[in-house]
Amino acid sequence: MKLDIYQIDAFTNELFKGNPAMVVPLPSWISDDVMQDIAAENNLSETAFYIRNDEDFEIRWFTPTVEVNLCGHATLAAAFVVFERDEVAGNQVVFNSKSGALKVDKTADGLELDFPITVPSVVELPKWIKDVGGNPIEAYSCEDDFLLIYDSEEAIENLKPNFTALKQVPVRGIICSSKSERYDFVSRFFAPGAGIDEDPVTGSAHTKLVPYWAEVLKKEKLLAKQISKRGGELKCNLLGDRVKLSGEAKLFLKGEIYI
Repeated sequence: MKLDIYQIDAFTNELFKGNPAMVVPLPSWISDDVMQDIAAENNLSETAFYIRNDEDFEIRWFTPTVEVNLCGHATLAAAFVVFERDEVAGNQVVFNSKSGALKVDKTADGLELDFPITVPSVVELPKWIKDVGGNPIEAYSCEDDFLLIYDSEEAIENLKPNFTALKQVPVRGIICSSKSERYDFVSRFFAPGAGIDEDPVTGSAHTKLVPYWAEVLKKEKLLAKQISKRGGELKCNLLGDRVKLSGEAKLFLKGEIYI
């Protein structure tokens, strides 16, 4: 079987920035094992697979080691591919997923994701924070992620986690965040347990960060920066129990795979 494959740099308007994702459009679903093997072979933080389903699409996401329930940057990348292939007539694509219906609109500013939020719940600082580093001042549970709040952007920049130790922490990922002078907030995202030591730009983490910072800063429109080595900016707008995340994307690679 021959399949098209795309590599998209998401949440950036420059190549070699933002978060790269592979996207594989499918005529119909193939086996989970083969999708996992393709994701492992790609060896990027996420590979998105989608199929057409009547007027909408279905989407699934795989890291090199596991399937995940939600991925922002790979959804943005998949929408970019749908528009690139002229698979929809208008300016909106709807992906049905394990996290519900996800809408992506093409706007003058790029692509706008419409995702459900998760409101963080305060918890005690866990013992394993020593393996993250720094001195977080607050800790929150966010369903499958854990959020740590620090007192400065410099503290976030200087984190040097012990990824081997953090693989044993029973969460999808660890979000580290603080206020910023240039942005409303900055963050980094570590997910060694899912096969990703550090994710460059994590849309799904912002479904948890935005409700937290909107409450702290008393504003619903926020500008965020994920300060990984590649880095990426997100425009965020909290709307009730949904959040809109806007970003751009660049096509890096288009090819074919044979399975």
